Amino acid sequence: MTDRDIDRPAGPDGSPTPSLQDIYSHDKIAPPDHMREESRVDMGNDDIPVERYYSKAFHDLEIEKVWRKAWQWACRLEDIPNVGDHIVYNIAHDSLIVVRTGVGKDDIRAFVNSCLHRGTMLRKEGGCVKQFRCPFHGFTWNLDGTLKEVPGAWDFKHIDWKDFSLPEARVDTWGGFVFINFDHEAEDLLSYLEILPEHFESFDLENRYKAIHVAKVMPCNWKLCAEAFVEAYHVPFAHPQSLPYYGDSNTQYDTWPGVRHINRMISAQGVPSPSLGANFDPEKTRTLMERDTPFYKSAEPVVSGQTPRERFAEIARKKISKSSGRDVSGVSDAVALDLIQYSVFPNFVQFGGIGLSAGYRFRPYGDDPERSIMEMFFLFPKAEDGSHPTPPGIVWLTEEQPWSTVEAMGSAAMVVDQDTDNLMRIQKGLRTSRKPGATLATYQESRIRHFHRTLDAYIAAE
Repeated sequence: MTDRDIDRPAGPDGSPTPSLQDIYSHDKIAPPDHMREESRVDMGNDDIPVERYYSKAFHDLEIEKVWRKAWQWACRLEDIPNVGDHIVYNIAHDSLIVVRTGVGKDDIRAFVNSCLHRGTMLRKEGGCVKQFRCPFHGFTWNLDGTLKEVPGAWDFKHIDWKDFSLPEARVDTWGGFVFINFDHEAEDLLSYLEILPEHFESFDLENRYKAIHVAKVMPCNWKLCAEAFVEAYHVPFAHPQSLPYYGDSNTQYDTWPGVRHINRMISAQGVPSPSLGANFDPEKTRTLMERDTPFYKSAEPVVSGQTPRERFAEIARKKISKSSGRDVSGVSDAVALDLIQYSVFPNFVQFGGIGLSAGYRFRPYGDDPERSIMEMFFLFPKAEDGSHPTPPGIVWLTEEQPWSTVEAMGSAAMVVDQDTDNLMRIQKGLRTSRKPGATLATYQESRIRHFHRTLDAYIAAE
């Protein structure tokens, strides 16, 4: 027991109160039905083997069983708006050129980034081209992957041009995101996403554009990196500055029976952590949230009797309506304000709502099981006519640069910087540990356990 567990109200199972659903029952505008639901799947309490966070053998299994079998987010549609626009998506040993080949929404292909002559990578980075030409000997392919030119073709009479097209991965889109899958026998993307499209129907991700995208090599396994951002259990100790306005220990975690790839957590904002006690001064909630997130500042006077949560939800609705040109005055307090976060196995995390429409992506860093790539991006609403600024390229930080180098990330950068130091310590700690498994909380770390259950299923598959 810690000081934070003393003299605070608790539910029947000992969990902190008020629950998220208690908070929602007092909101001015009620949340969507799916946010009023709770779902828990009993996944036991077995430890997670620590070697899977540093073992090269397990890393190699993941490449074959996960990264070459699962659907993965590669880019946004606005990253490749014109014919010939492309990005290079690298995952472990594999590399794809994801290219727009026509003007239609579905005119996107993903080609293996390797010359069929002697294996040279065709592209090192994205851009816009009319064809793909190998820089070593000049073999050239059209945007549709068909062979266009062979220098000294007289010496390659043994090549069948029809069979010398670039190999492809599968491509599909959802919510403005472009996904790829190396496995041509895998289930369709919409089936893979399970409940996600239904839950995000009102969040309108297709009418957003990527306004900020930052990436950095992190000092830990990709799974450790992902796991740090899908639970709020660590918040009181890693991010204590947020306790006055963030419902950490009453966060709701959802896993659903039969749902393999998707899980969720919802954290209320504009309310103090239960660990601060029922008598915490709401004025501190208001002033400290305004300090850390200037978006919620307003010149409008504080209304007598209005809670900080009610005030911040109203401010969000007005500001987003004005900036986007879209009327969101009827959006619920929760959708306007809360952290509504869904994970898509294996490595994609997307927030719902209209306030913080952000996301993460986590990947191995090449062939190193003890380093990873973490990316964070922010989606802003498009104008009413669908127009938007040109999306920026990825800002790549060095390993020494803090996330707070990117001022546009706001307070989110400080949070990620705090986690980065802990992730380095976790990776080193697991290496020195004599305990064979990591012990998880039954509920507050249930999303991590759900992830590993799905991971185990992929590893065991024939």
